[in-house]
Order: sequence, then C-alpha cells, then structure tokens
Amino acid sequence: MQVHNISEQNSVLNTFISEIRNVVIQKDQMRFRRNIERIGEVLAYEMSKFLNYKPKNIKGPLGTSRINLPLNNMVLCTILRAGIPLHNGLINYFDAAENAFISAYRKHKNNPENFDIVVDYLASPSLENKTLVLADPMLATGQSIVAALEALKPFGTPKEIHLISVIGAKDGVAFVDKNVPNNTHLWIAAIDETLNEKGYIIPGLGDAGDLAYGSKLHH
Repeated sequence: MQVHNISEQNSVLNTFISEIRNVVIQKDQMRFRRNIERIGEVLAYEMSKFLNYKPKNIKGPLGTSRINLPLNNMVLCTILRAGIPLHNGLINYFDAAENAFISAYRKHKNNPENFDIVVDYLASPSLENKTLVLADPMLATGQSIVAALEALKPFGTPKEIHLISVIGAKDGVAFVDKNVPNNTHLWIAAIDETLNEKGYIIPGLGDAGDLAYGSKLHH
C-alpha cells in the first residue's frame, strides 16, 4: 500500500486539521462538518493527480482547447455515519462518480476494550474493474476499513483502491497495509502515534460521528 500523508508538507490543510482538533472550535457542529468536508476536498484534489487522463477537445466561444480529462470510472464508498461530511467533500470534486454506502460499527463485548466490527447495511453499484474510493474519517485500528472491503467483495473486483481518511494511528495504518491489495493508496490528512486501551486515536480529536451529528445512545 502506498501511503500519502498530506500533512508532511505544509498547506492550508493544516488550518482545517487544527480546527477539528481544537476542543473549543469543534463544539460548533456545523463548522466541524464543514472542515471535514473541506479536508475531503483537499484529499480528493491530491488523489486526482494519480488518476488516468486522456486529452479531449473542448469547443469554447472563441476557439477549441485541448484538455486532459480523467478517465476513471469511480465509485465513492463511505462508511456511515461519521463519513458523510467526508463523502460530501469527495463528491464535490468527483461529481460524475457512482456512490456506495456501508455501515461499520463497533459492537462491544464484555468490556469497552473488546469489540467486533459489524456491517449490517450496504448499498453499492458494481465495482468490477472500477476505481473504488473508500472513505472513513478515523483510521484507528483499521478494522472498519478491512471489514468494509471484505463486505464489498461480492460487488466485483476494483481495478484499484484509494482509501481516504482524515486522521489515522500508526498501528491502524500498518494493519490496513497488511490486509489490502498491493495496488491500494491511502490518502490521509494526519497520522498520530498511538491508540488508547479503547482503540481511540491519541491525540486524535474524539468521536468524529458525535462531533458531526451529536451524541448517541449505546445498546
């Protein structure tokens, strides 16, 4: 897997990352969602440099321009619910893409430190020979991404896979690397050092789903 850690070079992305981490600014749910969306747009732009292009003649009012345009048949798949703002950012840039949605959540066992990843909702077009873009804002243990890719297998074999995340942990990135095809790219805004005993990224930013859409009851 090829890892593209966009925070390794300074850009305006730093501003958006600082705001979603900031305990005061992140209390504004609307701004938090918008910042996740903007991060998605930055990652979409960076990813677009690795797509396949073909020149096309574009007729304008004063003449014809020859422009290289992307060829990829793309499917944007997002893990619910925290991934919705990230999906919005991606589709802002890849407006012709098909879309898929999948639920993947932690089902805890006897204590908060033990959990399984459960997938119980999936809607997807065919992925056969297409470019699959799988978005999950928080790459903590990496189990959600791996479970989602496994659940998507009946829909066909993609030509290539691009993973999109906002913040990840080194252990989660390593776990994903061991469990995805070689022709996979990870586009991520920041990679943090570690996870706590509950599997949350440290320093991370907290629960992205709750920050975007409010707290939820656990059952």
